[in-house]
Amino acid sequence: MGQYQAAQLRQYNPDAIARYYRYRPWQAWGRLLSIIWFFAGFILSLKWDEWQDQVELNQGKRATQLRELLTRLGPTFIKVGQALSTRPDLIRKDFLEELIKLQDQLPPFDNDLAYQLIETELGRPINESFSELSPKPVAAASLGQVYRGRLLSGEEVAVKVQRPNLRPILTRDLYLMRWAAGWLAPWLPLNLGHDLTLIVDEFGTKLFEEIDYIHEGRNAEKFAINFRNDPLVKVPGIYWRYTNTRVLTLEWINGFKLTDTKSIREVGLDPEAIIQIGVTSGLQQLLEHGFFHADPHPGNLFAIADGRMAYIDFGMMDQLEETTKETLVDALVHLVNKDYTDLAEDFVKLGFLTPDTNIAPIVPALESVLGNAIGKNVKDFNFKTITDEFSELMYEYPFRVPAKFALIIRSLVTQEGIALSLNPNFKIVEVGYPYIARRLLTGESPELRRRLLNVLFKDGKFQWQRLENLIAIARTDGNFDVLPTAKMGLQYMLSEEGKFLRRQLVLALTEDDRLHTEEVQRLWNLVKDDLPPNRLLNVAIGILTELSKEGVAAILPKATSLIPSDGKQSPGKK
Repeated sequence: MGQYQAAQLRQYNPDAIARYYRYRPWQAWGRLLSIIWFFAGFILSLKWDEWQDQVELNQGKRATQLRELLTRLGPTFIKVGQALSTRPDLIRKDFLEELIKLQDQLPPFDNDLAYQLIETELGRPINESFSELSPKPVAAASLGQVYRGRLLSGEEVAVKVQRPNLRPILTRDLYLMRWAAGWLAPWLPLNLGHDLTLIVDEFGTKLFEEIDYIHEGRNAEKFAINFRNDPLVKVPGIYWRYTNTRVLTLEWINGFKLTDTKSIREVGLDPEAIIQIGVTSGLQQLLEHGFFHADPHPGNLFAIADGRMAYIDFGMMDQLEETTKETLVDALVHLVNKDYTDLAEDFVKLGFLTPDTNIAPIVPALESVLGNAIGKNVKDFNFKTITDEFSELMYEYPFRVPAKFALIIRSLVTQEGIALSLNPNFKIVEVGYPYIARRLLTGESPELRRRLLNVLFKDGKFQWQRLENLIAIARTDGNFDVLPTAKMGLQYMLSEEGKFLRRQLVLALTEDDRLHTEEVQRLWNLVKDDLPPNRLLNVAIGILTELSKEGVAAILPKATSLIPSDGKQSPGKK
């Protein structure tokens, strides 16, 4: 395998890269010596702090030094720093906070070289593709830079150009990282007992995807399809005729970075309303579509004057499997309900703990850490707090963060960080939990309906308070309408699938040898303002016409026995 072939791999292939450098180690030696020199100075600084008993005093200084070191080492190491900023199982909390600050801002590369690259990739002169192209890039990042232009047909576009010779630089650095990982693995904590080279491979795979602009264009189109019916989310269109592996041409977005609150307010928008769109759409990506934007930093999210929020830069995306999505919903439900044993089992299913882990000693630790983080009120929940608490838990128990969840954590913490920079009192759950409650209550899939039942029943008993809380929280979401949800619930109860729920409701209403009319009355008081009689009558007629006569005959006695007449309480045994 020649050097050209090694450098031109379209997909990350550690074996092919290792075969090449195994017989040409001198090609990597110079880079290795440079990396060792930088890190040796950093490690000596840490040791000097120990000898001088100044570790705590210089913690912030050393964290900053690490961030600057990674920046000097170039694109691969900037990306390493960003990836590590989502790995509380690998990085100490003080270093974690500093690495989160890493930005992709680098000096742009030569403009003539960028123009030449555009012409080479597109196979035609600049003036045959664009009527206008900015003389200088409008943004420069670790992997490429962006120009503002206009097509001959008049559309305004962003033209993204990759840095020259990027692939061979990344290939060599990834080879050296993987080689170092093999040597370091035995010396790292228990939670890294699994092959450290797998972490490098996860990183390499994503990095290679990120520098393939055709792959990014496909990601953007898939993302746009998922949000095609959402009037609040904007995804730029891709111009495939002007796109190649190293040049991406997409629709120009006229908007403001989410952190530019002054400009957002000047066009009459509320920054917090835009943040709400971001959080809700982020949860949709994780819990509905499974295909999520893993890098929603301020430079990739824009507020548009018409009230929409736009996503750009689809290089770092990931897909969750259906079972992972379902377990993620389970974990959220168990977290909110403080069912820590079930939550520990969810961590096993999600890959945070290996299947042979004894979870008995972990359950009280989860209760201690997460109980404090959530607080007495679900609104006190904070992802940053959870991440910080977990970074300490990781060293005591064999937790590890699976690759996909490193990206999820990155996504959630970044979104929350943007929101907190706009409003220090922002709580992600004030936006997120109403969405989750609405999703559970509307239960459009059998899996979601089953999860709602898991919320409402514990140890075989119906949890009245949980249903009240769910409805109360869901009603804080402006998109939630009680009536369609009630209709769906009634249809479900009268269906074949709802047999279990009908039986359980009868037991719940007569539990402990008394008729639970007080609980029913409280529920009615909660929703009655949203259920005017004329709307109720229309829904009832609609449901009855949808059911067969046989179905009504079979179910009606059971259904009517559950409905209090005229909303009045029936006497029950106390």
